[in-house]
Amino acid sequence: MPPSRRRFLRNAASAGLALPAFAQTGLSPNDRVQIATIGIGGMGFGDTRNALKDPGVELVAVCDLYTGRLERAKELFGDGIATTRDYREILARPDVDAVIIATPDHWHVPIAKEALKAKKDVYLQKPMVHKISEGKGLIEEVQRGKQILQVGSQYVTSSIYKKAREIIQSGQIGQLTMVEAWLDRNTATGAWQYTVPPDAGPETVDWDRFLGSAPKRPFDATRFFRWRNYNDYGTGLAGDLYVHLLSGLHFATNSKGPSSVYSTGGLRYWKDGRDVPDVMLALFDYPESPEHPAFNLALRVNFKSGVPDERFGFRFCGTEGSFTTSYDTLEMVRTPDESAPGYTIGTFTKATQEAFLKDYNEKYPEMVRQNRGRVVENSEYKASEGYSAHVAHHEAFMSAVRTRKPVVEDAVFGFRAAGPALLCNESYYKKSILYWDPAEMQQART
Repeated sequence: MPPSRRRFLRNAASAGLALPAFAQTGLSPNDRVQIATIGIGGMGFGDTRNALKDPGVELVAVCDLYTGRLERAKELFGDGIATTRDYREILARPDVDAVIIATPDHWHVPIAKEALKAKKDVYLQKPMVHKISEGKGLIEEVQRGKQILQVGSQYVTSSIYKKAREIIQSGQIGQLTMVEAWLDRNTATGAWQYTVPPDAGPETVDWDRFLGSAPKRPFDATRFFRWRNYNDYGTGLAGDLYVHLLSGLHFATNSKGPSSVYSTGGLRYWKDGRDVPDVMLALFDYPESPEHPAFNLALRVNFKSGVPDERFGFRFCGTEGSFTTSYDTLEMVRTPDESAPGYTIGTFTKATQEAFLKDYNEKYPEMVRQNRGRVVENSEYKASEGYSAHVAHHEAFMSAVRTRKPVVEDAVFGFRAAGPALLCNESYYKKSILYWDPAEMQQART
């Protein structure tokens, strides 16, 4: 048995993980993908676990700027993994085929670019960019080489949104006219008040490396562990959550993006020093294209919504029906057009009413008028038991790493979601309508 395979089996056992399938089935070494995770916080740990559910994936190294997380990674994944605070050591390793980048947003593009240059495939957490100006440069870096880059927004792979795409394209709800999307939370951790460990300090946290290109300031454990709350490192509700909604919408509708956006909201409840809002609403115009007619989108995220648990969903409205999605269900109601329009003639003179009815009865025979009531059809689709869109998204990435076939959520797709999402932040602060060119992927004047 090759040493790396022995090491992986030993690590899996020490981490309490299920013994991988290739231990019994003997997958070819060519099917094995050796990964490293850069940024092993909440999303990093989750992404790593999901990636390791593929029996041919082996974790060889992790990078993080907090010592406690590196120690925890060894507790979970085994002492055999390498740990470092310097992501460049990860990229220099010849035994790493692909990296998961789950750092704060302001490090996404710099690390992704270096990873691509180092010939590593990249699973890059959303949003793809911290600033709109970074988007085209990363796209160009991907196009220069032969590496795979997949952005980590799982709704693009979800069976629910594949079903949504099928319904829209088949015309089952007629012409799409409007979409509503929402994400409601009502907990402190859901509002990014993550736990700050009691041992956090300059000795256990590489603060200067964390800041990177961000403004210099004294060590602040709250900013390090709750970085999503600050524009210097994160992208607020729009970059963290709107981008998910836009990714799912763009996949379902086959859209390149909106032409205009207006965003509003405010810091209503979580006034803990953060400089991003906890309530945000946005309106988008999606222009007509060869792929779809023009439609409108309304988004909202509320971090103090009063609901007992997190709620997420879409409502796609068409001329002949609508459907609503959640994480794992889709419910459709079809309401075909009326067979006869009815009338409102009570305020007309008797002679006018009689003249109208004569014409109406000729145009709509009695048999048609009797069927004026709409036949409502209800149907429901559920994801299979045990299905996880997160796991499916990592499976799609690993499949691309092995086959070298393109992924759906590549850098272009990722930027077409991230660009308009980040434009929402600019609209919020400027209190104005802003314009986007979905084809050229850039801000427009009108």
